[in-house]
Amino acid sequence: MNNTLKIGMAQLAPVWLNKQKTVDKILSAIEQAAEANCELLVFGEAFLPGYPFWVSLTNGAEFDSTLQKEIHAHYIRNAVQIESGELDAIAELAKKYHLAIYLGIIERAKNRGGHSLYCSLVYIDPNGKIQSAHRKLQPTYEERLTWSPGDGNGLRVHPLKQFTVGGLNCWENWMPLSRTALYGLGEDLHIAVWPGSDYNTKDITRFIARESRSFVVSVSSLMRIEDFPTDTPHLEEILKNAPPILANGGSCIAGPDGEWIIPPIIEKEDLIVTTIDFNRVLEERQNFDPVGHYSRPDVTKLTVNRQRQSILDIVDDTLNEPKEG
Repeated sequence: MNNTLKIGMAQLAPVWLNKQKTVDKILSAIEQAAEANCELLVFGEAFLPGYPFWVSLTNGAEFDSTLQKEIHAHYIRNAVQIESGELDAIAELAKKYHLAIYLGIIERAKNRGGHSLYCSLVYIDPNGKIQSAHRKLQPTYEERLTWSPGDGNGLRVHPLKQFTVGGLNCWENWMPLSRTALYGLGEDLHIAVWPGSDYNTKDITRFIARESRSFVVSVSSLMRIEDFPTDTPHLEEILKNAPPILANGGSCIAGPDGEWIIPPIIEKEDLIVTTIDFNRVLEERQNFDPVGHYSRPDVTKLTVNRQRQSILDIVDDTLNEPKEG
C-alpha cells in the first residue's frame, strides 16, 4: 500500500571504533531488514564507528594528554570520509533492496581538511544515492572535546512514498528552531537518532510527535562492557570507570497524536519492525499544523542558512592557464 511504510529500527551495538567490522554489521542488518520487507532502516547516532564514551570515563578535558591524543587519533582513523567512497558498499546494498537508510556516522570531512570530526546523519535513498549528510549543529557537553560543530547544509527533507522524512542528531532534537526548519520543509516523518538510553527518548519522542503532528522514530544504539574490542587503545583505562551498560537502547516510535506505537525498548539487541500509515498525519493535522494553518509568518519567521561551511573560498587565476590546441 502506497500510504504505508515499513520501518526497521536497528538497535545494535557497533564493533566499537572499528570501521570495517561495523560496516560489515551494517550490511548484515540491511540484509535482515530486506528479509523483513522494510522500506526504511534507521541506525543510531554515531553508529559508524561508535560514540566517544571514553571522553567522560578518562578525564577527556586533560590538556595535552598522551592518552587522549592516542585514542582520538584511533577515532580519526576509523571515521568515515564519504567523498572517498567509504559508504559505497552500504549504498549499493540499499539500491539492491530498494531500501532507504538513515545512518549515524562520524565523518572525517574532506572539505574541512580531513582531520576534524563531525557527528553526521546520512540519508541514503532507495536508489542508493546519498542525498544528505547533516553535521550535528552543536555537539553536547563532553562531545565538544572530540566533535566539531556542523552547519545547516543537511537541514533537508526527502520524499519517501507519501511521507516527507527528515532527521536530527540527539540533543539537536531539543533545538526548537532546528525542528521548525524541518517542519517548514514539509516533514511528517521525523527521525531522531541517539547514542542510546531511554532517558533520552522517553519524553522528547512523544513531545515532538505531538508538537509537529508527525510520526517520530527514535533509534538508539547499545553499548555494554563486552562490546569494547580487546584491541582498543587504552582499553583498561576506559573500562576502569565504566558501568556494565553504557547505552541501554530505548528505541521507540510515537504517532502523530503523541501516543506510543512502540514504547522504548531497552537492553535488547534487535531489528525492531513496524508499519506506519500516512493517513494518520492527515487526520492529526486537522486541528493543528505548526507551519500551516496554525502559524503566523507575518509575525514570526525563521531564516535558515544551508551553505556548506569551509575555510576556503578558492578563486583560481584562469588567465594564465595554457590554451588548448
